[in-house]
Amino acid sequence: MQPDIRVVDDVPAAFADFVTMLAPRTFALTGGGTAQRCYDELGRRGDDWGQTAFLLSDERWVPVDHQDSNEGQARRRWLDHVSHAGLTSMRGDGDDRAAAASAYEAVVAYLSPIDLCHLGLGDDGHAASLFPGASALDVTDRLVVPVADEHHEWPRLSFTYRAIEACRTVAFTVTGPEKRDAFRRVVEGDQSAPAAAVRAGERLIYFVGPEVASGT
Repeated sequence: MQPDIRVVDDVPAAFADFVTMLAPRTFALTGGGTAQRCYDELGRRGDDWGQTAFLLSDERWVPVDHQDSNEGQARRRWLDHVSHAGLTSMRGDGDDRAAAASAYEAVVAYLSPIDLCHLGLGDDGHAASLFPGASALDVTDRLVVPVADEHHEWPRLSFTYRAIEACRTVAFTVTGPEKRDAFRRVVEGDQSAPAAAVRAGERLIYFVGPEVASGT
């Protein structure tokens, strides 16, 4: 699948415009600095998201009120300030990561196909919490798995490639010159960057800043 690459001056604004136009009924969220700015922008687009049910594409195994929780970030920056059809927590879906992954997989299967999955791009080329060299990259029979590695703080839960591909639209938001090399590798199809293997059910879109796209 060839991605639709959109180089834009204001990534959060372009993404918010796209989400508002799409009006997804199901929306899988991500974390990180760019995502938080995107959710700030979406918060300025109105307070009625009552037709949209939210979930997470990946999460750190920390309490929701922890500063590193993807759910916590999304709630503080956006969802706690608007009406919506609910957010299903990854962290609260089981007593341990294995149980939470199994329970969340049932949620994802029930909601599939998810209308929109939002992803960021790590400077090592990861997407969701699918890290370079991780065993999760080879999982084909699960939708949600526990993940952990020595290079990233906190054990996590993550969508697998299969879960991401089951989403109708997958949209990456990428900002910052530190992401330039990772984005180049994705564009070139370098499979050492896990994001290069991401597929979507219907369309795959990258919203990237000019500082990211330069040289590609």
